Amino acid sequence: MSDKSHNLRINPERLWSTIMETAAFGRTEKGGLRRLTLGPEDRQVRDWFRAACEAAGCTVKVDELGTMYAIRPGRNMDLPPIGCGSHLDTQPTGGKFDGVLGTLAGLELIRALNDAGIETEAPIAVVNWTNEEGSRFAPAMMASAAYVGDFDPADILARRDAAGITVAEALDEIGYRGPEKSGSVPLGAFVELHIEQGPILEAEGKTIGVVEGAQGIIWYDGRVVGFESHAGTTPMPLRRDALCALSEIVLAAERIARDHGPSAVATIGQASIANPSRNVIPGEITFTLEFRDPQSETLDALDSEIRKAISEIAERRRVDIALEQIWRKEPVVFTPEIVDRVEAAAKALGLSHRRMISGAGHDACNLAKTIPTAMIFVPCKDGISHNELEDATPEDCAAGANVLLHTVLSLAKVC
Repeated sequence: MSDKSHNLRINPERLWSTIMETAAFGRTEKGGLRRLTLGPEDRQVRDWFRAACEAAGCTVKVDELGTMYAIRPGRNMDLPPIGCGSHLDTQPTGGKFDGVLGTLAGLELIRALNDAGIETEAPIAVVNWTNEEGSRFAPAMMASAAYVGDFDPADILARRDAAGITVAEALDEIGYRGPEKSGSVPLGAFVELHIEQGPILEAEGKTIGVVEGAQGIIWYDGRVVGFESHAGTTPMPLRRDALCALSEIVLAAERIARDHGPSAVATIGQASIANPSRNVIPGEITFTLEFRDPQSETLDALDSEIRKAISEIAERRRVDIALEQIWRKEPVVFTPEIVDRVEAAAKALGLSHRRMISGAGHDACNLAKTIPTAMIFVPCKDGISHNELEDATPEDCAAGANVLLHTVLSLAKVC
């Protein structure tokens, strides 16, 4: 790497300014973001991102699932671009940094190279993946999964949100169903910068997380069917209360995850009583369940044990319980060579760092199936994410962007 590029740094004020500027698209009263994928706010930020990338000299390609690829030319255009980026969609009550930091740091990387007049041998692509969050359409990270062949794009386009709108219809509505086939834009490697979404870096006073891999995830949809009856006239021993059964499932999932601690976690994030009334015993409830752990064998054990517990609860409480696994993502190991490059960049920049595993899923986790991949974490305040209170400092954001810059340069090679 030349002395000129060795001393190169991103513009921290410009990076912070772009983060705050894009926070206008979907801003909530508490200062967070509601920018559901393929909605009007997502269209606004996509239009902004396209214009900013084109102004920085990039060609923007859009694939059939709406994923955007902003490509800065390299000297050798026969080489596949070195990819970086993340996503711009958010949770219904999300923050300003989850996904956004990685995508805008990629844009800032391009701007910094332009400012310094630096050409790379390979092109560089900044990617905005469609529907990373999965809060409007299931599953999460569906576009990056389709990119590596885990999903048929036709199946993804037919998925519906709660209002019955398909992905295809939503893409057409905002004008982002592109001509490129999913997976047709090649990437030679991919590096994703992200806030940690957890408390480890902040607690240890470290600036950079060198991410070696990610936990596996299992998602379930569940249903408990008991019997609706009068709340005042039905004796306790004769009740078939769906909510009481769900309460036991919640506690069973917690116990099972604790038994496989400290890495295993379990969450029931949604539950809905059918036809709720204050004086009717709940007869039917739908719910979601997820398990996460870095080991595939532990995921198998979690699955087996919750099914055994549910069978016992159903029999004892005289209810029917269905548990359908709708998604399983195996634990991910990132490419050791790229992980080493991330660590080398952090060391060269004099930044405190540690190696770690991601507790959350990311688009990079899908891409690792076929592309050399790694991730970079920076701290977020109190480990809070998927929340309007999500926060990060300008200094940490800039530090992560500089590690991203030098990792990408080591892969794209300075001419």
